[in-house]
Amino acid sequence: MTDAVDDAIRAFSQGKPVMVFDSDFREKETDLLWPATAATPAVMRRLRIDCGGLLFLAIGDEIGQMFDLPWLQDLHTHQELVNDNPVLSHLITNDLQYDTRSAFTLSINHRDTYTGITDRDRSLTTKRFGELSGTLMEKSISGEEAYKALGNEFRTPGHIPVCRESPGGLKSRQGHTELAVAIARLAGQVPATIGAEMLQPDGDGALSVKDARTYAAKHNIPMITGDDLLNALNINK
Repeated sequence: MTDAVDDAIRAFSQGKPVMVFDSDFREKETDLLWPATAATPAVMRRLRIDCGGLLFLAIGDEIGQMFDLPWLQDLHTHQELVNDNPVLSHLITNDLQYDTRSAFTLSINHRDTYTGITDRDRSLTTKRFGELSGTLMEKSISGEEAYKALGNEFRTPGHIPVCRESPGGLKSRQGHTELAVAIARLAGQVPATIGAEMLQPDGDGALSVKDARTYAAKHNIPMITGDDLLNALNINK
């Protein structure tokens, strides 16, 4: 492990944030990330104000399997759904410039939220999803029991978009979802990470790597790249 990756893992294990720049060959974006179980209203406020991009919850494929969460790209091309909603055939995702697959699955709200959009509501949704996932994984609960546990606390659609890791993780896809989940695992956290893309102040583009590093230094946040993490894990690009 490099010093930068070690620092990121140490911070994440303590519930502190890290920043990750994916690659010049993908989205060219830096994400600000926290463990889902560390979400508070203050964390959500920081993501909302300092980042400007979409708040998302990245989850490991094992959590996706436990809850049987569908990828929206698969759901929206399911023939029966397309037959009932023909517009979906015109909205097919076949022109992503940075990948061939989208990581998005369902969006969720905790049932104790009101609208679901406030910092308090989104932190509750995020934190409880992480905590519930960790508890069920520890008990090796799956199938109908896991579905019921999820449904008892959460509903869809909601205000926290969930992105599911590709099977195989970074060996099969090297997007922000997989990078965020990998950091959580290395840090001994539940593989569920809340984050947002960092944009330029005018919102017209991703925050430059130079400005991202300046922000990281100012706030004492470890920053790494996708290559840093891939090299640390001995994964070929």
